[in-house]
Amino acid sequence: MNNKLLLLLALTGVIFASSAKGQDDLLSMMDKNEKPTVDYTTATFKSTHIIIGQSIETAPAGNLNFLITHHFGALNTGYENLYGLKQASIRLAVEYGVTKWLGLAVAINTDKNTWDGSAKVKILRQCKGAKNVPVTIDLYGNAAVYTTKWSDPTRTNYFSSRLTYDFQVMIARKFGNSVSLQITPSYVHKNIVPNSDDKNDIFNLSAGGRVKLSQRVSVNVEYSYLFKGQVVSTNAYNSLSVGVDIETGGHVFQIFMTNSYGEYEQPIYTDTRGKWSNGDIFLGFNINRMFTIVKPKLPKE
Repeated sequence: MNNKLLLLLALTGVIFASSAKGQDDLLSMMDKNEKPTVDYTTATFKSTHIIIGQSIETAPAGNLNFLITHHFGALNTGYENLYGLKQASIRLAVEYGVTKWLGLAVAINTDKNTWDGSAKVKILRQCKGAKNVPVTIDLYGNAAVYTTKWSDPTRTNYFSSRLTYDFQVMIARKFGNSVSLQITPSYVHKNIVPNSDDKNDIFNLSAGGRVKLSQRVSVNVEYSYLFKGQVVSTNAYNSLSVGVDIETGGHVFQIFMTNSYGEYEQPIYTDTRGKWSNGDIFLGFNINRMFTIVKPKLPKE
């Protein structure tokens, strides 16, 4: 009886061992048949703007971002002007994510009652896994038109003189979970300039970064270098901005100080007349509010 029991236990062990080996072989075959995954980087920046300049982010597909940008006057205007609080420039924009690769926007600015429209296209996206792409690259372009009255209505004025354009290549990388950097070469074209010594085609190089202090707070810095000899009729300086991002659910608040009074690309890159050392510092803020317009389709169970 004991011999039969031992034989039964031995046979049972062999069956279980064979079954386990077969299961391992099956799982191994399933692993080989599975498609390798791609892990895309998200939230390189928390907003479509690093501070006042564009970031590589767009509104998610089917979502609309309502953006309010507000600049006060310069701090060095003194107490009579409440250190700039009595002055204000506002830009209102709506930015829509058409797809995860394309974002469109339209905006109006109180500076010269300027309207602008833009498109941002993502051509590479940072990822790892089956694909390894070290950076995200976006192409951006806008056209702006100011609509205030002509400064000299007695001369022949052309509508094309109101138009300016901006084109950018944005290259960004997120390092770990806390640090993001972006480099942005840009090209601005103005159909009309103050005098013949000024260039119609203006080149600029910007760099910006973000360091997270907590899950919802980060410090951002942005600097734009205007190559010399392009804008000579005005004292145009390089733009420098520092700010803090605060995320609260569906809102992202950006509070900053900058020497640039401009609120869209062309005046930021070509007409920054403030100088930090002179106290030409403008306090400002951005309010981003995201709305879902088209709900994403859920996978079938």
